Amino acid sequence: MGPTGARRHKPDYWLFVLMCLLLAVGLVVIYSISPGLAASQHISQSYFISKQLLDVGLGLAIFAVAAFTPVRQWLRLTNIVVLAAVFFSVLVLFTPVDEFYRAHRWIRLGGFSFQVAELIKLALILWLAKFLTDRWRAGQLSDTKQTLRPLLVLLVLIAIMVMKLQSDLGSAGVMVAILAIMAFSMGIGLKRLALIVGVIALVLSLAVATSSYRRDRLASYLNPGKDCKDSSYQVCQALISVGSGGLFGQGLGYGVQAYGYLPESSNDSIFAIIAEKFGFVGTAAIVVIYGVFFTRLKKIIERTSDHFSRLLVVGVLAWISTQMIINVGAMIGLLPLKGITLPLISQGGTSLLFLTAALGIVFQISRYTNYSVTEPNISSETAGNYRFNGRRVRRAHNSALTARPRT
Repeated sequence: MGPTGARRHKPDYWLFVLMCLLLAVGLVVIYSISPGLAASQHISQSYFISKQLLDVGLGLAIFAVAAFTPVRQWLRLTNIVVLAAVFFSVLVLFTPVDEFYRAHRWIRLGGFSFQVAELIKLALILWLAKFLTDRWRAGQLSDTKQTLRPLLVLLVLIAIMVMKLQSDLGSAGVMVAILAIMAFSMGIGLKRLALIVGVIALVLSLAVATSSYRRDRLASYLNPGKDCKDSSYQVCQALISVGSGGLFGQGLGYGVQAYGYLPESSNDSIFAIIAEKFGFVGTAAIVVIYGVFFTRLKKIIERTSDHFSRLLVVGVLAWISTQMIINVGAMIGLLPLKGITLPLISQGGTSLLFLTAALGIVFQISRYTNYSVTEPNISSETAGNYRFNGRRVRRAHNSALTARPRT
């Protein structure tokens, strides 16, 4: 039986298939650009594809472990995951930094590197799901002291630990989006959300105003062609990659941007490489795959029968969709450039491992979905389309009204 008595059934295998499809796209693209990456960095041609194969293999193993771990166990592990995130957030400040990029984002031990922000994202989703569920059960969702104040404190902590100390505005933006979307989906009032949005806007303005390189990135976004040899270099090269792909792309064996022209071509800039290789048709297909993927997550949300599980899936959807939008938007010039990977496609072991772990949790939740939502009262007249905590939920019905007796 599930968390609220839902019977176990087949999980959403489409979720797994779509995840594997995105992982396969990443493998194909990285394999195709490995010669260029190796030539520009003077290393073995097999290095990048071997590393990605290892990361994908580990990701699938972690997905399997998470997929067979009961949701109640994740509820019990929430505090441990949060404490681990806090510990590593402090530890990363005392670890050596890369000579070319001196931000305290990674814990490096020999050939192993670990990006702390990815653990924080998963810990944030688990904590928010537990916190908001507890506030709902206590009837305190609209209580400023018990609910809004802790969320504002959490925003300040994200600003200090991630945006300031780790100098990772992109990841901080994803975390803020996760918080806002999960709070909104739970039914926190728009006036209180407006206060949160105001705090976010103020913090972002201060972050840009007090950092010269962030001001340069904003200027590059507003006028990308102004300084293509310096501050706008990556933006210009990304736009060249996207434009050179045309309608159908140059093909897997062609293209030159990975030969040292486009920075971070295997991770942050991989969408521009996809555009160069596969053109508009290829990038449109990737966006469609993500769209179908998000639709599967949305259906799981609509059919999940307890708050904690539902909020977990909302958080994962917010995580992946926000990160995808920021990455794609930056590569086509619609958003400022940020160091955000394209989920499940970009090279980046830490991001891939935590995303697959999160999707494993969602896969486990999908085993216990149904068409009934246990909290609100649903009459036979309104079944199929009702409002939950002020939010409209579609295509749901009360299974207690329509269930057939077991024989």
